[in-house]
Amino acid sequence: MKQAKTRIQGGDTMKQTDPRINVRRFNLRNYVFLFVIILIFAGSYAGVYFLQWHKSSDFYIVLSMLMYLVVISGFATFLFGLLRVKNVEKPINIFQNAFKQVAQGDYSVRLEKMRTDGKVDEFEVMVEDFNFMVNELESVEMLKNDFVSNVSHELKTPITIIQNTTTLIASGELSDDEREEYCEKLSQATNRLSYVIDNILQLSRLENSKVKPELRQVNLSECISESILLYDSILDEKDLGVEIDLDPSIIVETDPQLLSIVWKNILTNAIKFTPEKGTIGITLKADEKNVMVSFSDTGCGMDEHTARHIFEKFYQGDTSHATKGNGLGLALVMRIIDLLQGEILVDSELGKGSTFTIKLKK
Repeated sequence: MKQAKTRIQGGDTMKQTDPRINVRRFNLRNYVFLFVIILIFAGSYAGVYFLQWHKSSDFYIVLSMLMYLVVISGFATFLFGLLRVKNVEKPINIFQNAFKQVAQGDYSVRLEKMRTDGKVDEFEVMVEDFNFMVNELESVEMLKNDFVSNVSHELKTPITIIQNTTTLIASGELSDDEREEYCEKLSQATNRLSYVIDNILQLSRLENSKVKPELRQVNLSECISESILLYDSILDEKDLGVEIDLDPSIIVETDPQLLSIVWKNILTNAIKFTPEKGTIGITLKADEKNVMVSFSDTGCGMDEHTARHIFEKFYQGDTSHATKGNGLGLALVMRIIDLLQGEILVDSELGKGSTFTIKLKK
């Protein structure tokens, strides 16, 4: 999921760093054409010069030379200007207008290809990258709007439950059993509200780099086992089997508290999406460079579209389980793994289950 960082240095950057380019906007043909035109004028001038050498005085020869130089320079400048307008100024003006629209908040603008021969030059690459950039900006804008909408919904639901429940309890018309039942609902709503707010604040702190990992030597086997024990009652309630294969000798310098959040969120997801009498597998192994922790389940699995979006805030691919989560858990997981300079991979098949693998450097 992590993307590699690429450093671009000086030099012939476009040709060397972008393999998509297979032709130049100003290619050899343009320069040859310009050279031939100037050569024709210069050659004709040389002919006129030799003709005038025998027919006129030195003054007229010099004058004709100056006039011809002016004509050649003017024509060459005009020709170069035409080429520049067509090949440089026109594309730049198109980009200027497009960037202006984007700066004003219009993310619907898209650029059409400028060449009709199917080749790709520098400006064609810029068109492609511009369209990709605007697509990403449009997605971010939609995500921001969805975030506000989802936060409002996640907060409004428990608050409404709390308001209605407290009103009923305060009315004094409930029996003892009903009052106990509504008090339980009130407790669940407040816990949910607290959980949502805590996750939002924690994710905000992580994204704003206000949380710095407190690194120390950690036995990962013990760290994972402690997290599993917290879910004993839930695992028993759903009659889920847990297959554990942990190497007790693996020790990594990391932040155990942040990793505990990762284990808990992934385990919560595995339990939520695995049906009764299903199986959850947890393995811990290492190679020369990395430590790999895998959580697998025999749950409903995901399609390719869902797998691409599960680390986005408030995204829930399976809406039938929406009441059991808020779509922030895996967003927290991704941010923590990035902060610890690790990597998380997802392998899932619809109807067969999912496997989350976390890679950490030794």
